[in-house]
Amino acid sequence: MTVKAVCVLNGDVKGTLYFEQAGESSPVKVTGEVTGLQPGLHGFHIHEFGDNTNGCTSAGPHFNPFSKEHGGPDASVRHVGDLGNVEAGKDGVAKVNITDKQIQLLGQHNIIGRTLVVHADPDDLGLGGHELSKTTGNAGGRLACGVIGITKAQ
Repeated sequence: MTVKAVCVLNGDVKGTLYFEQAGESSPVKVTGEVTGLQPGLHGFHIHEFGDNTNGCTSAGPHFNPFSKEHGGPDASVRHVGDLGNVEAGKDGVAKVNITDKQIQLLGQHNIIGRTLVVHADPDDLGLGGHELSKTTGNAGGRLACGVIGITKAQ
C-alpha cells in the first residue's frame, strides 16, 4: 500500500515537497523544491508539532521520539526528523530528492501532521562543536515551514 503526503512551505521562502512510501518497511522518498533561498546549504528537518499558529516557532523541536542527539541523515545516532541539508544553487532553488529510512508515513512514529522546516543556515550534522550542534545542528532561524498532510495515492 503506497502512502503519499505533501507539504507546502510558507515563510521567507516557498516550496512544495512530496513524500511517498511504498510500504511500512520501505524508505520514504522526499522530492520537490524550495525557492527563494540564499545559495548554499540549509538545514532541513521534521519538527515535532503540526502547529504553525505562531509561525514556525510553534512547531517545536526536531521530531525525536527516541530521545537521541542530533545527527546527520546517515548517522546511527540522530533524531528521526534529521534530514540534513538541502542545497540551493545560484538561482536560490534547492531541488530536493532524498530517500530516508527513519521517517515514516505509516505506523506509530509517522510524520503526517508534523511540520517540515527549512532553516537559514547549514546543519552541521551534530559535528560542529557548537553548543547547539547536538540539538539543532546549529542550523539557524526557521525560514519557512508547513504541515505535512496526507494526499491521495496515484
